[in-house]
Amino acid sequence: MTLSDAELEALLNDLESDRAERKESFKGDAPEKSRQAICAFANDLPNHQKAGVVFIGANDDGSPSGLVVTDELLRQLADIRTDGNILPLPTMTVEKRILKGAEMAVITVLPADSPPVRYKGRIWIRTGPRRSIASAQDERILNEKRRHRDLPFDLQPVPFASMADLSRTLFESEYLQGAVAPDILAANERSYEERLAASRMIESADNPVPTVLGCIVLSPRARDLIPCDYIQFLRIDGTTLADPIKDEEVIDGPLAQILRRLDDKLEAHIQTVVDIASGAVECRTPDYPLVALQQLARNALMHRTYEATNAPVRVTWFNDRIEITNPGGPYGIVTRQNFGKPGYTDYRNPNLAEAMKVLGFVQRFGVGIQTAQKALADNGNPPAEFDPQDNFVLVTVRRRP
Repeated sequence: MTLSDAELEALLNDLESDRAERKESFKGDAPEKSRQAICAFANDLPNHQKAGVVFIGANDDGSPSGLVVTDELLRQLADIRTDGNILPLPTMTVEKRILKGAEMAVITVLPADSPPVRYKGRIWIRTGPRRSIASAQDERILNEKRRHRDLPFDLQPVPFASMADLSRTLFESEYLQGAVAPDILAANERSYEERLAASRMIESADNPVPTVLGCIVLSPRARDLIPCDYIQFLRIDGTTLADPIKDEEVIDGPLAQILRRLDDKLEAHIQTVVDIASGAVECRTPDYPLVALQQLARNALMHRTYEATNAPVRVTWFNDRIEITNPGGPYGIVTRQNFGKPGYTDYRNPNLAEAMKVLGFVQRFGVGIQTAQKALADNGNPPAEFDPQDNFVLVTVRRRP
């Protein structure tokens, strides 16, 4: 993915290139326009099948602007990938380079495997040196490009599913509102099938077979179509599985319904201690912070494998701890050795991750574990313990002493 100095300087010098964006600095409107450019490069409408580059520290004519590239600037640029505004997540690198004898920050963006890519609900494309929002025809072309590439499992079609298995009401009243910018939605140029295809819920408008993603997100009978798509919740009155069961529930349905029902279940079982003796103001402390349990459970649903297994995500609540188990071990750059460490994030189900962001259950990618650990520490709980194995991940959360 790294381009040579000669390749980068050639892009700097080609003022008509639809593979290069130049910014003098990262101030003013540059952050917004840089994100639009990254989105456009990821969509690769001209089908160059080559990386696009955003140069920070270059004038419009390609000459250096004299910008000093700091670690803080590089961090801001790297955050573009995971701030949740460009979906699905772009494949990009950020680096400091010396070009034409001066420092520049270089963002290199690879064409996406699953276009269309959106920035804040809009599909940006590049035509020559100009950026613009995709037309309905542009969007159809991007959908067709996706069909001819190797797809992650969450975009594979489910042959025995049909359009009747997807809830149109859920799609139009809830999902689209978060996925597509209001002005684009109001234009109403696209059919229901075209919108489903653009959201990756069906294979294409011409072949409207629901994808795994579509079944998980939109089907009231998702578990019939994806047998492992549910959560098994157990509340044990004791510390071992041999102890009596206080509460048991199978939580299934469309994705948002699963997550909301799980939130309700977690909140119902949290116990709060009221302290009226330690100070002038009453103090209430839960035995577990809800936000930590939400982050860890949502991570389990997002990162689990849905392929070749019938095993659910399991949430087992004992008197002294909670265990969350999800099928599927570490994936991609995440290994058993670096699991849970900041900066190591990969996505087995990238489109499902996007859907959770669209539905409002994920605010930012790559920080779920850190958010949970902070919430546990603030509440006085021990840190969550992670046991990543080849075929599953076990998370143990201890009760507040």
